[in-house]
Amino acid sequence: MKNRLFIVSALLIVAVVFGCAVSRRTKKSKEKSIVTGADQPDQYVPYLTGKRVAILANQTSIIGKKHLVDSLSALGVNIVKIFGPEHGFRGKASAGTSVADETDSATGIPVISLYGKKNKPSKEDLANVDILVYDLQDVGCRFYTNINALVRVMEACQENNKELMILDRPNPNGYLIDGPILDMQFKSGIGMFPIPMAHGLTVAEFAQMANGEGWLTNKVNCKLKIVKVANYAHDMPYTLPVPPSPNLNTQQSILLYPSTCLFEGTYLNHGRGTHFPFTVIGSPELKGIYSFSYTPTSIKGMAETPLFMDQVCYGLDLRAYDTSLLRKKKQVNLQWLMELYKAHPQKEKFFDSKLSKEMGVIERLVGNGLFRKQIMEGKSEKEIRASWEPGLSAYKKMREKYLLYR
Repeated sequence: MKNRLFIVSALLIVAVVFGCAVSRRTKKSKEKSIVTGADQPDQYVPYLTGKRVAILANQTSIIGKKHLVDSLSALGVNIVKIFGPEHGFRGKASAGTSVADETDSATGIPVISLYGKKNKPSKEDLANVDILVYDLQDVGCRFYTNINALVRVMEACQENNKELMILDRPNPNGYLIDGPILDMQFKSGIGMFPIPMAHGLTVAEFAQMANGEGWLTNKVNCKLKIVKVANYAHDMPYTLPVPPSPNLNTQQSILLYPSTCLFEGTYLNHGRGTHFPFTVIGSPELKGIYSFSYTPTSIKGMAETPLFMDQVCYGLDLRAYDTSLLRKKKQVNLQWLMELYKAHPQKEKFFDSKLSKEMGVIERLVGNGLFRKQIMEGKSEKEIRASWEPGLSAYKKMREKYLLYR
């Protein structure tokens, strides 16, 4: 009886205090709001009650405007530990920076980093856990590392006979399925699975695909419990309420990311060291060719040693670019990279990752060994895209089996 009263009280508190998610989509008439998995506590708080819970979360893991861990702790859910991904549990670490274990100052719960000495929970980590909850906002790209963390925790849960609950969230680039399928000889930390650059899935759909396609070690299957997003379809625009990482700090950067992240594999700065990363691209060597300029500097928590630090860079300003054009074409934009390659006066440097302090090389980002050569030979976009087939079309067909939203 007491447990029932606690559950009812908890749900009433959630409904009154936190409310539902607030991403709204309207046309001529009012439509229902998108409601994330986390913002439907009536769907999962009763299931967690009485269990020892671990949570993989970061700053995007929220109920309403309050952090998921803070909210569930206040409701009496027994959270015994937290796992933190790249950028850390509260999202304050720079990209690629190793993150240490800590104790969360707000709740006193131990935080175990999965982006430091280890990248998946150990048997000891899960010994006192009944269920692990995954709630990370993704942006729909192969080279965004949250899906890597997801598969690793799926493996850890299966190995230790634990259930994984996924609180699903919309993909802000959910309309986009584009790019070559990863050639597994270029498998790396920024590309681990045979999917295109933009995969068009939510994390729960990706988890089902990883199970179904045998991508977990030894082709095992993880037991999943999914809390779906309500009132959602892949083609719906969705504005993220919290930046998913320090360098994806605006909606513009998130929508440009599938296209502009390719510049990670070039000898150009793409806004790291500014407060508008992934929305500007440039180099000191483009002076006199482009009039727009900016100067990267050291910014703690974002880019402490950016490429061309304290040097004036000249190039493209995409901060006001109309991203609806990307949605209309349903393709990543290759023209920006093709244009800058043609304009660069020292083409032998353009793809030289040894000169770059940024992450990755073009082969790992694009996912094949052809792209560099195609750009250097002046191939047309049509010719480049033709080389992505039949893999891309086969992926789109395979993807249909795992969709939770239409």
